[in-house]
Amino acid sequence: MKSAVAAFLIAASLAVPAWAQTGPTNDVAKVEGGQFALDKSHAKILFSVNHFGFSVYYGMFTDFDAKLQFDPKQLTKSNVDVTVQLAGIDTTNPKLDAHLKSADFFDAEKFPTATFKSTAIEVTGPTTGKITGDLTLHGVTKPVVLDATFIGGGVNGMTKAYVVGFSATATLKRSEFGIKTYVPAVSDEVNLIISGEFDRQK
Repeated sequence: MKSAVAAFLIAASLAVPAWAQTGPTNDVAKVEGGQFALDKSHAKILFSVNHFGFSVYYGMFTDFDAKLQFDPKQLTKSNVDVTVQLAGIDTTNPKLDAHLKSADFFDAEKFPTATFKSTAIEVTGPTTGKITGDLTLHGVTKPVVLDATFIGGGVNGMTKAYVVGFSATATLKRSEFGIKTYVPAVSDEVNLIISGEFDRQK
């Protein structure tokens, strides 16, 4: 038994340096660029609203895709393009999901997708930036700013893919996109929390 434990500890100690050499870094200068596609299994878009002044209510979009052109040497030349299928909204309440897809809110049958196409990037720190883009939602296009953070980039030790990962937050007013039902009882302001990993395309 002791020999088995010792062998495990030795193997673990040897694995850690190997992972440290090939694992992710948040030093943008050490990251490789290229064309990347979203890893949908490691991505989330969450939203929240104030519900009648009693609580913060959360939901998510479960069906979306994104493409990223990432240039770590000239970050302002990077760009991202996102498409969200609004039928994939999920609050864990099927009746509410159906209502949100209806003409009272997203009108998903008439406007099945929302898109975000970046138009400018401002670097604000070693791992942070503001991504301005055109959000098209409910048939309306308006600029939205994402406060983005670079989490890390490098070779994934399991898949061997070259990966970069980001998180972002944003706030928008849904009434500006023609979605006004129950404002202000259900808040006009909608907060977004976004996280995603992107695999470099070969």
